Amino acid sequence: MIDNTSSNVPKDLYIGIDIGGTKCAVVLGDKDFNLYEKIFFETKVERGPEVIINEFKKNIHSFFEKYDRKRFIKIGVSCGGPLNSKKGLIKSPPNLPGWDDIPIVQILEKEFGIDTTIQNDANAGAIAEWMLGAGKGTDNMAFLTFGTGMGAGLILNGKIYSGTNDLGGEVGHLRLAQTGPIGFGKAGSFEGFCSGSGIAQLAKSTVKIKLENNQEVNFCSTLNEIDTITAKTVFNAAHKGDAVALGIVKITAEYLGKGLALLIDILNPECIVIGSIYTRNEALLKPLVYEVLKKEAIPEALEVCTIVPAKLGDKIGDYAALGVALH
Repeated sequence: MIDNTSSNVPKDLYIGIDIGGTKCAVVLGDKDFNLYEKIFFETKVERGPEVIINEFKKNIHSFFEKYDRKRFIKIGVSCGGPLNSKKGLIKSPPNLPGWDDIPIVQILEKEFGIDTTIQNDANAGAIAEWMLGAGKGTDNMAFLTFGTGMGAGLILNGKIYSGTNDLGGEVGHLRLAQTGPIGFGKAGSFEGFCSGSGIAQLAKSTVKIKLENNQEVNFCSTLNEIDTITAKTVFNAAHKGDAVALGIVKITAEYLGKGLALLIDILNPECIVIGSIYTRNEALLKPLVYEVLKKEAIPEALEVCTIVPAKLGDKIGDYAALGVALH
């Protein structure tokens, strides 16, 4: 719940900026993740970075009209990668065309005189789930996005791990099979099998073969309908008991289990938090995933690791950006 009554707001305030290819948001909150203001707007990437950044500036200046400027401690930015968190650069994210080497941290610090930091959206999501959500209280945690793509944010020994040049956690690029749906530019990758786009590819190829062999598919009756298949189509049908859809889900769960086993064996985490598709379909995926984990993961490492759905849901973008400022 957002409380924008100035008298009820604590002394120290933090700003979170969430930059997305479709929507952007600016939030104002405190160290306990209480939100006091939220402004969101459509990105409209064709406007270019300068116009969009100016909109962020305008929104932040509106906060200063309501709250004492001295109370603002830090700004956190969450944005899709690639980026350079040490230099504060956004480096050509695929969902933000034209954002090439944008020195966002320098721009915001010059405008507002407030310490600013940036993390990619997977790391920011990991921070939020670790500080507030399903991974709260752990020292070693992995957060998997499992949405349109597959990426990870890693909390190791109580600290975010970004890697040498912000490529830590790019688990979607792991090759789990020699062939398969394409994700992260690689056939048979973790992202290929375990992402919205990858599941759609897998479903389309499966359905095409069945229809060409005159086999019935309840959720897609003709070849002309194949292009409309999405991951949501598959899971909706699977929840109704459709055999073809359940077969596709089983393949996804098998490779999710294999990918998780690698993370468990390498990182020995206390907790793996999985967002988006897993959160919505845990009942279908969890039993199948654990069948694989019991075969693939080191038993002692699996015993101390819990696999849980993300807790913050649709609000994770707001909390993630704020978490970057707080962490």
